Amino acid sequence: MGGCDSCISRIPYATLIATIMCVLGVVVFCGTMYRGSTLALLMFEQVFKLRLFWIEAVQMAFVVIGACMGALGFMILTVGFLTTGATRYKVYRQWGSRVGGRISCAVFMVITYILQIAWVLMFIFLVIVTFIFTTFWWMCANPRVASKQDCIDFTQFNFFFPSGHHQEHMKVCGDQDVKLFCKDYVEKAEIMFILATVSCILIIMSLIHYLMCLAANYAHIRDHEKMLELQDLHYLTDPDLGHKDRF
Repeated sequence: MGGCDSCISRIPYATLIATIMCVLGVVVFCGTMYRGSTLALLMFEQVFKLRLFWIEAVQMAFVVIGACMGALGFMILTVGFLTTGATRYKVYRQWGSRVGGRISCAVFMVITYILQIAWVLMFIFLVIVTFIFTTFWWMCANPRVASKQDCIDFTQFNFFFPSGHHQEHMKVCGDQDVKLFCKDYVEKAEIMFILATVSCILIIMSLIHYLMCLAANYAHIRDHEKMLELQDLHYLTDPDLGHKDRF
């Protein structure tokens, strides 16, 4: 029981929960955004006859983001393990190790804060994208469009298209194009972007949790240093305790 209690006391539960939230959010975000961007690319190619080369680079960026966020999460989790329970007393016994631990916590706090701002901006972008695709779906739900009586006309948004793009390609008409636009692409992409927005909220919550954990770990290392100084002073003033093991 003593060994089990000692093992349990070494687990940084708060950082572990934040890591699970971060990994889950990043996996869902990367998967849904990759699928959503693929559907958007196919929609522009097959419906609007528009080729967007930069979307492929964005898809690769999602893979890089997932790898970087996963690595960051596990590094912060490692710091949490080193600053929790009896492990802290063994790792941060020397002055140099304590300084290194405080610096590592401070560096991860700065990185996490910057990522927090970046993910908030990503959340705002996803809200806009989700709203746009929801608007597209409302256009598809128009009874006259559903009955093939009217086309979905985007000519009023011609400033979003490259100069010289044909106006007939800015209209979604006919059974095949309406089916491609509404059923095959917009409906599925909207679900992907909604899930990506929810996962982005989960990642932001995990980063906030990380900031609190790193601040607490920094304080634990600092308090541990003060405790060791007080312990040294106690040993100097009470020679009868000199034969006892400090740890």
